[in-house]
Amino acid sequence: MWFGHPPEVVYGAVLVVSALLTVLYFFFSDVLDGLFDVADHPLFSPQLILSFFIVGSAVGLLAEMYTDWASGSIIWLSIGVALVAVLLLHFFVFLPLRSAEASLGYTDADLEGALAKVIVSVPPDGLGEILISRKSGAVAKAAKSANNEAIPSGEEVIIVQMENGVAVVARHDPYHLSI
Repeated sequence: MWFGHPPEVVYGAVLVVSALLTVLYFFFSDVLDGLFDVADHPLFSPQLILSFFIVGSAVGLLAEMYTDWASGSIIWLSIGVALVAVLLLHFFVFLPLRSAEASLGYTDADLEGALAKVIVSVPPDGLGEILISRKSGAVAKAAKSANNEAIPSGEEVIIVQMENGVAVVARHDPYHLSI
């Protein structure tokens, strides 16, 4: 008997309360993060604390219902399983999500020095079009020649500079090094 109730009831109550708090946190996380900004350590995040209680209470409830082990052993088992689950969740889900790129956007300065392929020929004194392959997809940009020379379609170029959204490009020769 724990707190005057059988262990199954205590585990079930903790499971239900933790699940309800998780749903509430899901909907009101922005407000709650501002109100309860106590610890800035990622291991003390509400997601991990609530996950710990959910996994621990679920393991304890199932072990109490389907095994004849002592309640003291079951509580240590549920704490251990919950701790392992929370650490795995932290290191394999939350840390990669935290360090993931927040935006797929880019600036023109990010494109300088990138390789591209000419998709519309660049005339000596006009504009053509290039295709830049990026991790987030392909980007097409208007282009003009840096050396006032014609660059045919299919040629690989390097972006020398970006001027008002127009890429200034030069032929890319991987075998020619200019020092």
